[in-house]
Amino acid sequence: MQQAIEIDIAKAADVAELCLLLDSLFSQEAEFTPNHAAQARGLRMIIANPSVGHILLARHAGQVVGMVNLLYTVSTALGERVVLLEDMVVTTAERGRGTGSQLLQAAIDFARQQGCKRITLLTDKDNTAAQNFYGKHGFTPSSMIPLRLSVE
Repeated sequence: MQQAIEIDIAKAADVAELCLLLDSLFSQEAEFTPNHAAQARGLRMIIANPSVGHILLARHAGQVVGMVNLLYTVSTALGERVVLLEDMVVTTAERGRGTGSQLLQAAIDFARQQGCKRITLLTDKDNTAAQNFYGKHGFTPSSMIPLRLSVE
């Protein structure tokens, strides 16, 4: 059953709460580990520069219970602005209550309002729960595979 939540654009004052949500997310992802200093630095970079992206957060009864990160780029294939959806997470207590669905729909609507023509996201290969969740909202698998190179 869906509950009423408030969706806002994150502000610098929200960074500490967002780091706690990222702890939960990065604790379950294979490639990442929680690091508050790095997370806070990245969150502040996005919040301070809306042309880079926006972070939407969900509140229930005044408490931050979820977030999603939208990062913008341009697709030369489409000749249009597109978005990478990252860091979608809701608290364990909120899962199964419709909070994630409301937050994802708000992110889709927000991306559309920003002129984005495509949303891309990544999930762990073995995270079938996430894949099923996104599939219910119209996301389909891509034949593309992600490759990474650390350039530190």
